[in-house]
Amino acid sequence: MTAKPIKILLVEDDELFRLGLRVRLQQETGLEIIAEAEDGETAIELVNQHPVDVVLLDVGLPGVGGIEACQQIKQRSPQLPILVLTSHSQQSLIAKLIAAGAQGYCLKGIAAEKLILALRSVASGASWWDETATREIRASIEANPVQQLAENTKSTHPLTQRELEILSLLAKGNTNQEIATTLYISPGTVRVHVHTILHKLEVSDRHQAVAVAVQKRLIPS
Repeated sequence: MTAKPIKILLVEDDELFRLGLRVRLQQETGLEIIAEAEDGETAIELVNQHPVDVVLLDVGLPGVGGIEACQQIKQRSPQLPILVLTSHSQQSLIAKLIAAGAQGYCLKGIAAEKLILALRSVASGASWWDETATREIRASIEANPVQQLAENTKSTHPLTQRELEILSLLAKGNTNQEIATTLYISPGTVRVHVHTILHKLEVSDRHQAVAVAVQKRLIPS
């Protein structure tokens, strides 16, 4: 039985760059671009009109910018993964992306194979943060909006060794299935552990958990 293709909403205001992305992604088996937008307003409307699996979102959009579009999309569709693709890597931008609910971040210029892997990872429920973004997160605790979450983490609920192992694999962008295979446990057990990790760290999703864990030095840098 053939797996269903991952349905992508491509949001990019640069027409030539968008065309290049479309051509390359459509060549990949299992990926399907079902809608495109060149501004934030259109992207928000298209999310309501199409059964999208993941949004590939540029930040520098005209009108409603990428950050606000991300926030509005997540408000309407909290479970819809968003992968941000941009040429900027400022600390403040990364902090805003985390706060807006993005599941991943890639710099433009990323190798096509890596972008495809990032799309698949984010669509499967994992997070994907560019190496530059990860370094910025580690170096900018005071500028990161999840810092307060980290400071408020209750020491009365320490993570177990198994939970730390799973958190480290989440930080690498592993899916539940990949974590299950690595640790020789079932995907269902992984889901239970992930739920417990989110509860203990008092965060709502995986990428916030990873950001808090990095800041708290719960996992290796």
